[in-house]
Amino acid sequence: MKIATYNVNSINARLDNLLDWLQKENPDIVLLQEIKTEFNSFPFFELQTTGYNAKILGQKSYNGVAILSRHKIVVTEENLPNFVDEQARYLEADIKVNGVEYRVASIYLPNGNPPYNDPDDDSRYIYKLNWQTALYKRASELLGLGKPVILGGDFNVILTDNDVYDPKEYKNNALFRQEVKQRLWALQYLGYYDAFRSLHATKSGYTFWDYAGGALANDLGMRIDYLFMSPMAVDMLKFCEVDKNPRLASKPSDHTVLKAELK
Repeated sequence: MKIATYNVNSINARLDNLLDWLQKENPDIVLLQEIKTEFNSFPFFELQTTGYNAKILGQKSYNGVAILSRHKIVVTEENLPNFVDEQARYLEADIKVNGVEYRVASIYLPNGNPPYNDPDDDSRYIYKLNWQTALYKRASELLGLGKPVILGGDFNVILTDNDVYDPKEYKNNALFRQEVKQRLWALQYLGYYDAFRSLHATKSGYTFWDYAGGALANDLGMRIDYLFMSPMAVDMLKFCEVDKNPRLASKPSDHTVLKAELK
């Protein structure tokens, strides 16, 4: 079973890029973030012609998450349970591949940094911390399902110094603050495994490079996209790598694909 996560940064702007990658890689499941469109503007037809079903939780111009699959998708949650959220950031579903039913979620965790015009406004950071708390509660519930669980997406968290090109530059950034990292570490203490780190202890594994300042050319990146797997899922993990090709293609997202294969 092949699964990938990709912050596409507007699916309609990156559609050709995405379709090319899907045809080349042929994954079973793709978790998308920042689709930045509502239902009526989502390219369902174009994806169907490539062999993919799609379920989305959309939002006009901002946020939005989707799940693509060559198999039937049964949505189990739109938004985190028991967490009132006006933003489209969480979509969860059951998908059966080769006789195994997986529970998967596409996650776009809040950034948390203040508006540029009001650096003292901490409302976005508080929202991020509350969102992470709600995610932890849901992740804990999912472990009791008795099926492999995969939580993937853009978590907007830099876990360690090894996950960013210059830790000092991000010291006070909401992606790197201690409370934020602790809440993501808590998922691992709960029993989830960072799929990439499970196989690559020291590789940088960057998944994001800013458009400006020659970031991509100079590899000034960060690792903020993850596939977190329950014990049942990680026991089947065969492969997990960053695929830089979509970031190198024309009209790229500022993120790239993280992909994995399970036996």
